[in-house]
Amino acid sequence: MIKLRSKRFCRGSFKLGGNGGGNATVKGNEKGSCGGTNNGEIKWELRPGGMLVQKRESGESTVGELITLRVSTVSQWHDISIEATSTFGELKMVLSLVTSLEPEEQRLLFKGKERDSGEYLHMVGVRDKDKVLLLEDPAIKERKLHGLAGGQPIGAPCRPISV
Repeated sequence: MIKLRSKRFCRGSFKLGGNGGGNATVKGNEKGSCGGTNNGEIKWELRPGGMLVQKRESGESTVGELITLRVSTVSQWHDISIEATSTFGELKMVLSLVTSLEPEEQRLLFKGKERDSGEYLHMVGVRDKDKVLLLEDPAIKERKLHGLAGGQPIGAPCRPISV
């Protein structure tokens, strides 16, 4: 019978030191037993969803940063600047000023999926210079056309003609 041992990647104790608010730091031991080098602190941030994650150091979008989205309709496109932590509902409000479509009449698609108004842009993975597709809701479009045609409700029968 073979006995397997799991490898320990990091020895030593870690102390969680909080500095209040949404950020905290973790300090390792001074010996640097994690891979030989220990450069100090790990910074943490609290996301809007309530998840505590390690703070990103790369050039990706962060809280409060403006991103530019290319919103494409059937016949035209618009470049919209909005905060990375905004929701799709807030994006619909901005687009209603540009396209004259009410937010209820808009359908936004990102990466091939329709997005709800309550979803956050950065949580879905929207980054700077990404493309979002804007479509008019077909049910509302049909109601508008029937409303312009004669004002009758869709399911109302016509009056019979007697000769």
